[in-house]
Amino acid sequence: MTNSNRVILKGSKRDMLSGARLIGKVDSRQVIEISVVLNHRQPMPANLEGTAVLSHSEFAETYGADPAHIRSMQQFASDYNLQIIERGDETLRRTITMSGTAADMERAFSVELNEYSHPDGSYYGRTGTIQIPQEYASCIQSVFGLDDRTVVKPHLRYRSVSGEFGVRSPNTSYTPVQVAHLYDFPKDATGFGQTIGLIEFGGGYRPTDIHEYFNSLGLEAPAVRTVSVDHARNRPTTPQSVDGEVLLDIEVAGTVAPGAAICVYFAPNTSRGFQDALSMAVHDQNNKPAVISISWGSAEINWTEQSMTAFDLVAQEACMLGITITVAAGDAGSKDNVDDGLNHVDFPASCPHVLATGGTRLTSGWGTITNETVWNDGALGGATGGGYSTFFARPKWQTNIMAQANRGVPDVAGNADPETGYYILVDGQKMVVGGTSAVAPLWAGLITLMNEKLGHRLGYINPHLYSIKQTDGFHDITIGNNGTFPAEIGWDAATGLGSPNGVNLCQALRTSVATNRGSARTETVRSAQTTGKT
Repeated sequence: MTNSNRVILKGSKRDMLSGARLIGKVDSRQVIEISVVLNHRQPMPANLEGTAVLSHSEFAETYGADPAHIRSMQQFASDYNLQIIERGDETLRRTITMSGTAADMERAFSVELNEYSHPDGSYYGRTGTIQIPQEYASCIQSVFGLDDRTVVKPHLRYRSVSGEFGVRSPNTSYTPVQVAHLYDFPKDATGFGQTIGLIEFGGGYRPTDIHEYFNSLGLEAPAVRTVSVDHARNRPTTPQSVDGEVLLDIEVAGTVAPGAAICVYFAPNTSRGFQDALSMAVHDQNNKPAVISISWGSAEINWTEQSMTAFDLVAQEACMLGITITVAAGDAGSKDNVDDGLNHVDFPASCPHVLATGGTRLTSGWGTITNETVWNDGALGGATGGGYSTFFARPKWQTNIMAQANRGVPDVAGNADPETGYYILVDGQKMVVGGTSAVAPLWAGLITLMNEKLGHRLGYINPHLYSIKQTDGFHDITIGNNGTFPAEIGWDAATGLGSPNGVNLCQALRTSVATNRGSARTETVRSAQTTGKT
């Protein structure tokens, strides 16, 4: 029941996590930190295709938080005994960080906070909706931090024992450099002057691993920086931990685009951490990533509507700032680890303002591709994610390739089968790893190279990819399935448009961008930042 002077925050309804057990109330004195995301100063453009790329200052002045809304939040905090933690980027990120006791948070947002036990880890959280005072309803878009359950998993798969010993297939593995060669990535570009942002929700890396790995490939180690989001840190542990995800992302992106710097954003594995990580990366004016890669996610059914809406709004901001976001499509096929007999797609891959990357099985001989099919390990349990969103409508640029009314996933693909996986180094241990986690940084590296070749950021790349002739830029995958969805001629819900044919794709995009840019102003690559080497 909504209080008479309060309104329900749209999309905030949350249920108890399946399999959880209620322990009891959160200690009323426990201090909790939250992020309150404010509405844009004015609505974002309905169609971002062909819009001019904005600087951060231009964005803040036009679409950032209204200063009056920020002042309202200061009054709101005062009303409920909450403290505002100043960051200095509130207008740009539209995010106000507040802290207070559990009792004050409950009073401010009309929620009840409880402790729960769960096989995947205990958490505190809420059920039902968030309610906010009527006088502040026009300011607040979403609220994160009143629930700290784990929200995402890394989309990587280690090579199976059967694969290691040749029971299922020959012992095939590649360095990222070899995969880039097979896909004919541009060889006369390095990504120099750009930064690739990697968002991670656990684990870490050791600089010694990075130097040893790149030295083994005859490459100079990239400059790797870290940014702490919501107090998370670079915390490496053991080879079989999520360190594998962090090192996979760094080593794939860094070898594909050896001239680019790498910035890793470490965030807590919560809905708040997820939202804040993307917002901080997109609006990071120190590192200025040209491409952001995300190799984590979970089925749409696991997210609140406010989480998916808020993420998509920041993804739209990235498009306006000329930043491309690549996201792994998932590793559990068309069901996406949901046991209800229905098809599910992974979020944030289903967001229409990111490039969703699916997976293939790649074999080669004498330096060329001999066969490429949908990645589906069958009994081994791994398969590329893909299907149709139940939340996001079909974007305009997918209208001509599907009859379904909702967003189709993935957009593109690349080698992901761990049985034809990537050689990486994790905590001093050599491994072969696959999963669509490898494809997101692979595409991030390729986009960085193409940015350099084209002389400007591709940014919102999806409309351009769907506008070109498929055979001009992709290897069409026509064999295999991810469970429900088979590979077909043209786009399909297993491998999207296909795997990249790098040089041809770059040329096709040059023509497409030149045709569609019109008078839109683009940001040059080299103005982004100057980077060095470690």
